[in-house]
Amino acid sequence: MLLRTFSRFLASYKLYAIFAVSLMLIELVVEVAQPFMMSKVIDEGIVAGRTESIFLWGGILLGTTILAFGVGIIGSFYSAYVSQNFGYDVRQKLYESIQRMSSSVFGKHEEASLLTRISNDVNQVQNAVFMGMRIMLRAPLLVICSLIMAMALNMQLAIYLLIAFPILAVFLGWLMVRNNKLFRKVQEKLDQVNKVMQQSLMSVRLIRVFGRMSYESKQFQQKNNELRARTVATMILAELSNPVVLVLINGCILLMLWAAREQLNSGSNVSVGEIVAIVNYAMRITGALSMISMIVNTIARASASMQRIDEVFESADQEQDHAKNQSASSQFNGDISFTDVSFSYPESSLQTLSHISFKARAGSMLAIMGATGSGKSSLLQLIPRMVDPDAGVITIDQKRLDHYSLHQLRNNIGYVPQEILLFTGTVADNIRWGKLDATMEEVVWAAKQAQIHEAIMDLPQGYETMIGQKGVNLSGGQKQRVSIARALVRKPSILLLDDCTSALDVETERKLLDAISKLSCTVLIITQKMSTTVRADSILILDEGQVIMQGTHEQLMLQSTLYQKIVESQWGKEREAQWTNNNIKHELTAP
Repeated sequence: MLLRTFSRFLASYKLYAIFAVSLMLIELVVEVAQPFMMSKVIDEGIVAGRTESIFLWGGILLGTTILAFGVGIIGSFYSAYVSQNFGYDVRQKLYESIQRMSSSVFGKHEEASLLTRISNDVNQVQNAVFMGMRIMLRAPLLVICSLIMAMALNMQLAIYLLIAFPILAVFLGWLMVRNNKLFRKVQEKLDQVNKVMQQSLMSVRLIRVFGRMSYESKQFQQKNNELRARTVATMILAELSNPVVLVLINGCILLMLWAAREQLNSGSNVSVGEIVAIVNYAMRITGALSMISMIVNTIARASASMQRIDEVFESADQEQDHAKNQSASSQFNGDISFTDVSFSYPESSLQTLSHISFKARAGSMLAIMGATGSGKSSLLQLIPRMVDPDAGVITIDQKRLDHYSLHQLRNNIGYVPQEILLFTGTVADNIRWGKLDATMEEVVWAAKQAQIHEAIMDLPQGYETMIGQKGVNLSGGQKQRVSIARALVRKPSILLLDDCTSALDVETERKLLDAISKLSCTVLIITQKMSTTVRADSILILDEGQVIMQGTHEQLMLQSTLYQKIVESQWGKEREAQWTNNNIKHELTAP
């Protein structure tokens, strides 16, 4: 799976990669041939006293070295090109996969972990791609070719290298498998550090107000220490490879020199150039094996990172458009029907919604009430298919949700979540976020419907006023109304409001609902306010994921003592609040 994912992203740049590897092979050929050419300089030139051979082989040696230098620069350029574009594509695809995740799947991954994967993990894999084209192939090939050349020159001396090679191969293979597990744990510790840092930055004002700076610093220090300890323990094992390689190869060189001395003393047909060349090959093997030990660590780290990246690709919600009928019109009427719908979040033993059945006529308003945790928000999320039901049927305009493509479905829905989120940018940009091609006239229209136009005009630059991160320079009610305007600018057929009027006063909410009632859209609104509920065409009351009653305000007042108690308890408070507001206004306007 990992290799398939890896090769999928590398396929677009395979010609550049092949060219870079070809240039690397030219470097390799030159490097392998250099000790042989040095032996010719020694044997045919220096020892034989032939100046022309020195210049001939010396010139070839210099020329090939210059060639390898130029080829190396070009190869590095193309290797960097491939690796940078590979990293760009993986990072982009990873981000898109995260965006496609359904809410239930997204909840399985911590945000800090996703940030680590899209940044640090991608960098690790990107570096491995660069090294793959520059030294990952070159180092083992250099070892093999140098070993073959040494054996061709003098088998008796090269035998020591031949014995050491399989020992080192087994050791480095074990090290790579071991380090893969250790580096994965290092990345998990990095996730935890990022999580603490992210939470602290998001809550920095609250931390200061409660004087929790020292506590948060200790939390970060603890996770940072765990990361350091895990990294140090991993790197100790990773760095163990270099001493082992050096001791084994240098021991082989000493044995070869001792054997060469014995051959020279016995009058064997061995030349000084051969000895120098074989020792040179041994030194190159030593350098290559040192590189291989570094490569092993890089591969182990990149493999651990690629596994983490692949987990995101595998768990991403591959939502496909399965439209069974291409309708000429993409506009919905807005009839909504739930029939025996049940839903539970993954890895949860509790059923969030159980056997939900109700209908909402096109153009009507359905108010949804219920205690915290009764499943109200989950019910709304089923309509735009942010999550899918475990059982039952949901239809819009008498057609199942999977009849429509996701684009068509969501393009007809305006959604305002309970947790209001605004983005850094102008007020107009935040409203236009609901419809990217909205004209300024449409933006102003949506703001007026959401009862925020006058407040926007009072801002320093009006609609061009910059909103801080998460809308810090706006009040709670202003943020809610901007978010509602963002949904209304789409002119949706279905409007989903998830308890998003809680910060509005009674008068502003009344004007807002008056404006919405004039729009030709079906409204599902989660609310705890009776002033909102009584305006609805139908009221749905949930309790522990089940519908316990549905009807109009008048019907529920006659049929349900529970609803009567809710009305009595809330209406008394709302009337008291309204009486207080009227008195304050009277006192302020009194002469």
